[in-house]
Formats: sequence, structure tokens, C-alpha cells
Amino acid sequence: MMHVTSTRLNAAMARASRFLLRSDHVPRRRAGVGRIAAACTLAATVAVVPLLAGTVSNASAASAGTTITTSNGPFGTMLVAGSGKYAGYSLYLITSDHPPSFGCTATVVKLGPGTSISCTGSSDDQNAEWPALTTTGAPVAGPGVSQKLLGTVKRPGVGTQVTYGGHPLYLFDNKPGPVGGESWFEPSLPPWHGVWYPISAQGLPVPWAGMLTPSPIAGKTAVTAQLYDGNSLHDFPVYSLSSDTATKSECNGACATTWPPLLTSGTPGVTAPLKPSNLGTLKRADGTLQVTYRGKPLYLYSLEGVIEHAAGGGHAAGNGNGKKGPDGGTFSLVTP
Repeated sequence: MMHVTSTRLNAAMARASRFLLRSDHVPRRRAGVGRIAAACTLAATVAVVPLLAGTVSNASAASAGTTITTSNGPFGTMLVAGSGKYAGYSLYLITSDHPPSFGCTATVVKLGPGTSISCTGSSDDQNAEWPALTTTGAPVAGPGVSQKLLGTVKRPGVGTQVTYGGHPLYLFDNKPGPVGGESWFEPSLPPWHGVWYPISAQGLPVPWAGMLTPSPIAGKTAVTAQLYDGNSLHDFPVYSLSSDTATKSECNGACATTWPPLLTSGTPGVTAPLKPSNLGTLKRADGTLQVTYRGKPLYLYSLEGVIEHAAGGGHAAGNGNGKKGPDGGTFSLVTP
């Protein structure tokens, strides 16, 4: 059950309390303590920077810039910062970033009285949830990293951010080692509208296997995916697209930004009455594995709403149900 509410004030206050709680322990920025604990629980489960903001450039090997390297994390081989004060820190991408368009920006969002945050900022921005990994020169490929995939993007309020495979790279944890940003989904408040993943040496998301469970959504029992939001796992409804088949997803490009595919590193777990025999995977064009249920690829809705409970808290609204896809197909809630 989700603990955020449909009203901006209540949701903001709940989130503000979380930031205030952990800020005593994380002087560098507010993201850290609670989310690292959540990740531990899950694991127990010379580039020319363009003048126009939002334009990505490739980097050459000769540089005094930030080094990117790889590490064997709990979810597989992933990128980490390889030099500077954040050496060893896990690096992340968000599915709503597609330069020159960004889901995670330096725009300040008010969470409640006296509490405001931004999604990103410079690497040392204490008010940013997901500080950007920045560089003063062209980034350098360390062991296991492709120099061809490295680049930069110059962004207002951020500086020169390192990119990999076109994905802007972000920090999250408050020390080297933890992977606390795995599978965070923030569709409502803050409105980052995407799913966060570590990133592989191939420039792809690194998901965990995942878990599907039935939950009451929009007056019916629907299949939901458990993802992190607010320091714990919450149930977010998944959707199918009528025009999809078991071997092909028709939702790509801009569609997949609004409707992020539900990704997996293998086969998700399920709780009754869901049956493991109904689960499958589809290999997408980019090489990622998308979860299928009864032969239909599954998606999240990046604009998922929340319905408030009178006693506090709330649950996902399922407001993506019935929306049309770009090919004329319809997105629908998935039932057990």
C-alpha cells in the first residue's frame, strides 16, 4: 500500500519529514540514509561541450575529466564514479531523461512549508535528490567502460554533466558501495516521472528481478509491481497495450518515456493468486528484458496518480487505464 497521498500538501509533508529525518546524517545532500537502508533490504533480494543546453557531445580519450569505471554490484556489473571525491559511488539513469528533454531538472519544487528540493543540481548540491555527476573536462573511460559511449551535456543549474550512451548520470547514495537508487519510481510528488536504475557498461538500465502482486486498483484487483518510493516498497499498477504481442512491443521512443517498460534481470517473484506460469520476458530492441504476463508486455505509467485515504496514506489511482497508445492501441490495467 502506498503511503503518499493525492493532495500535494499531505504528500509534501510526508516527504519533507523524510528529508528532515535523514538530513542530520547526510550533510552533503539530503538523499541517503533511508534509501540506502531500503537498498540493503532489496539486495537481501577532449570533448567539446555544445553551447546549447541539453545537447550531448562525445568525449575523446585525452582528458583531465571525471573517470567512469565499473563495479560488480548486487544487481550485476554497473557504472561507478572512478575518480574525484565521489570515486566508488554508484551511478544512475532515469527513464524520463532524453536530451534535450529531461525529466530530472534543477527546477525547485516546494514540498511543504519551508521545504523545497530539486531533482538535480551540481554534484555537491545539498538540495538535490539526485545530484548530477559533473566534470571539468572530457570524461575518461576506466576499465570495462566504452569511451565511445561517454559524453557530456551542459545544463542550467547543473554544470557539465557526464553522459553514457546518451543517458545523463546521477549520484544518489551518501558513500561508495550502496546501490540505494535501484528501481525508484517517482511519478507524482516529486514529479520526476520516471524509473531510476543503475547503468551497465553497455549503457542499459540494470534492473532487479522484481516482484508482482495483486492489489485493489480502480475498483478491481489488478496486477501491481513493487517499486521503491518513500523509503519502502509500494504497489504500482502495471498496464498492457492491446496492440502488443508476446514477441513485440509497439511502445517505443516517446511512448516508452510516458509508459516505461517494466524491466527485469530474470523472472520476477509473484504472490498468490498470480501464477509463475503466466510470467515471461520479451527482449526489447535495446537489449533490455521486459516482463510479460499472459503473453502481454507490461508497462508503468509515468503520470500515475494517487488516491488519498481518509485515515491517511493512499493508493495508486490506475489513471492510465483506457489511455491510447501512439499506434491506436489501448493501455489497460492487468488483472490476475
